[in-house]
This record gives sequence, C-alpha cells and structure tokens, in this order.
Amino acid sequence: MGIAEEQSKASAALASSKTTSSSRDSASTAPAQRQAGKIDVLIQGVALFSDGYNIQIIGYMNTVLAKLYPKQMTTQVKTRLSNSILIGDIFGMLLFGLCIDRFGRRVGIILTTLFLVFGIILATASHGATVEGMFWMMVTGRGVAGVGAGGEYTVCTSQALECADSTPEMRRRRGMLVAVSTNAAIISGFVGSSIVSLIVIAAYGGKPSDGIWRICFGIGIILPLAIFFFRMRLNDSEQYRKHAIHSKMPYWLAIKFYWRPLLGCCSAWFLYDFVVYPFNLLAPTLVSGFSKDQSMISSIGWSALVNFFALPGSFIGALLMDRIGRRQTYALGWSIVCDFGFAIGGSMIQLKNIFPLFVVLYALFQTFLSVGPGDCNFLVSSESFPTPLRGHFLGFAAAIGKVGAAIGTTTLSEALASFDNPTKGQQAIFLIGSAISVVGTLCVWFLIPDAPVNLEDEDVRFRNYLEANGYDTKEMGLSASNT
Repeated sequence: MGIAEEQSKASAALASSKTTSSSRDSASTAPAQRQAGKIDVLIQGVALFSDGYNIQIIGYMNTVLAKLYPKQMTTQVKTRLSNSILIGDIFGMLLFGLCIDRFGRRVGIILTTLFLVFGIILATASHGATVEGMFWMMVTGRGVAGVGAGGEYTVCTSQALECADSTPEMRRRRGMLVAVSTNAAIISGFVGSSIVSLIVIAAYGGKPSDGIWRICFGIGIILPLAIFFFRMRLNDSEQYRKHAIHSKMPYWLAIKFYWRPLLGCCSAWFLYDFVVYPFNLLAPTLVSGFSKDQSMISSIGWSALVNFFALPGSFIGALLMDRIGRRQTYALGWSIVCDFGFAIGGSMIQLKNIFPLFVVLYALFQTFLSVGPGDCNFLVSSESFPTPLRGHFLGFAAAIGKVGAAIGTTTLSEALASFDNPTKGQQAIFLIGSAISVVGTLCVWFLIPDAPVNLEDEDVRFRNYLEANGYDTKEMGLSASNT
C-alpha cells in the first residue's frame, strides 16, 4: 500500500515538475551538442554484432577442436569453453552498468573495447606445454573478452535507447530501432560466425587444423576496432546530462520503487538465456546426432541454417513492438515457442527419420524465441527504468540472464550427454526448454510494465518520487555536479 501511495504521489507531481525541469534545462550552461540520429542508434548494433560473433564462434570451433583433440576435448572442457565468455559477460554487465551511470556512456566505450580486444588476442594466441594448458589459456582469454562484451550490452543498449528517444519521429519507432540495433545485431553476429567458420574450414579443405580456430577467433577483433572512433563521436545523451546521479545513489529508494519491473526483467532474461544459449551452442551437436557420417562443413552448415532463422524472427518482433506493445510481443513469442518445443520433444523419435522436418521445426523454435523475449529483453530492461539507474538495472538484468545461460548450457549439455540413446537426450532437452518457456510466458505477462511514451516522463516520475521521500535532487545532472 505504501509503495502504491508513493508512486501515486510521484505521478501526481509530474506536470508541475516538468516546469521545474524545463527551467533547469534553460539554466544549464552545457554547450550545444550534435543531435543524435538513426545512424547513431544503428552503429551500436555493429558493436553488438561483434559480440554475437565472439560469443557464438566457440559453438562452431568446438566441433573443430573435438576433431583435433578427441581425448582432451571432454564434455567438461567443451562446457568450460562455452561458459567462459558468459561468465566474463556477467562481470562486464555489472561493472559497466555501474560505470556508465556514474561516469558516462563514452567512458564505457573505451574500457569495453580494451577488454574485448585484449581477450580476443589472448584466445587467438593460446598455447601451452600441454593441450590442457592451451585450453586453459583459451578459457582465460575468452573470459577477458567476455568482460568487454558484457559491458557492451549495457553501453550499446543504453546509447541506442537514448538516441532513439531524442526526436519525436524516432520515438515513435523506438522499439523497432532498439530491437534492430540490439537483438537483431547480435543474432546477425551469430549468423556471421557460422559463415566465417564455413569459409575458413572450406579453405582448409574441410580438414581440422589449429589454423581454423585461430583465424576464426582473430577475425572477431576487426569490428570493435573499426567502429571505435566513430562511436567516440557520440556524446552522452540529453537525458543523461539532465538526470545523472554521480554520488549518493539512492539504492534503497530505487529498489522500493522499481522492484517489480526489475524482478520481471531479471526473470524473463534468465529464462530466455537458459533456453536460447544452450540451443545455439548445441546446434552442431543436435544436428550431427542425426548422422554419424557428417563432415565438419555439413554439421556446421545445418546448424547455421537453424540459427539463421532467429534473424527474421528478430525483425518480425521489431515490427510488432511498437504496434501491439512490448508485453504482448513478449508473451506471443514465448507461447509459440512452447508449442514448437513440445511438438519437437514429443515427436523426436519420429523426427529421427525425417531430418528436413526436424530442421524446419527447430528453425521455427528459434524464430519465435527471437520474436518475443529475444527482442524485448533489451528494450524493456532499458526503458523500464530512469536514466540514472538505466545502466545499473539493465546490467543487472542482463547479468542474471547470463547466469541463466551458463546454468542452462551446463544443465542441458549434461542432460544431453546423460542418455545412452542420443534421441532420448534430444527429446529431453526440448521438453525442458519448452517447460521453461511456459514459466517465461507467465513472468512477462504479470511482471513486465507498459513502456513509457518517452524517457523524460519516467525520469521526472523518479525525480518526484525521490523528492517526496526527502532525497535532495539538486545535485542531479552534469551541470549540477560540475558546479
């Protein structure tokens, strides 16, 4: 009851506070800055494309490494390699979520790029006195790269959202712009990693070689460096300059006010990543299970085709977002995923003899994962919170998602390996993934809030709430902190 009254008081004071906020803006002495445009939104997608590439490439290189080192490449080593970048992601999301709210979005660009590039170099140059030692260096390098990639989730999503809200025209398409520059970009990176893998493997005549994984890892360094200076041209958003809190962050008040959307965003992202990351990384294994005679190119090619179908799903979700609403798009995607997952799991024995049908159903399963939670996670977890908390709560929700990815990858990999009959193992993981999707549908329907029309409304609502609870808001904003 107390929280509802506090939110009512904050909302009731919205109109009067807009006048106060306008006077603060006019009093600001900050110099005029370049107006953000659509290109500034979409360039964040290029950075996240590289993250998608670097995350997914290990799924294909596991196939190569397993043929090169069949004795040393155990299930535990494979899971360790897959999870290392996810664990790094978690640290990066939490660290840079705090960093960009306190020090600005541009600081995050510099640091995340440094971590990502250094980690890729380490992984590409992996060596050791033994094969196990080489694997440990690879795990370390990918973990460091993960810190940078995880930081990019918060940096790029925050910048994309705030740029997309900078003009009335872009605001009307904010959902689509953010979805394209986040989820669609990352999935494009997944697809890009499969294309690069196929080209490099073909260049080696389809035979396993250390050169394959070193080249494929090393290519991941190109895009972060190529767009670094362009991204540095983008200034901190107007929303950040007006509402940033650089000290005395009111954490307890923030949690009291936003606990419900935070719980919803964290739950949805955890459940989504629990499903989508294992199914992406295990795609070559699932496909190869239909035939013991598949070559590396054949196995990766089929799994690449399956993962490709998530890409049109991301664009379908982007088109729906601003038309039917975030929560509705979320729930629609999840519920259809449930149907396809249970259909695949229930008929896996029959599908064993109809490989093309399995690929089609698996592809549709991936498509609707992307339509719903894949697109909505980034958008909802960034626009549900005010600017001074955006990095904090977005980073926390994304980090919880990656915890789900790490747990899901371990759990489903072990579930798949625990069955003597591979078909039974595949059946089990599809049924588990579908059951989780049912829970995800319920979470988003009951916990995800409606989107604010513009970001300023949410910022003013939070400011009013703070003032109503005795917090001094005079120090909020860059101009206040510089005086």
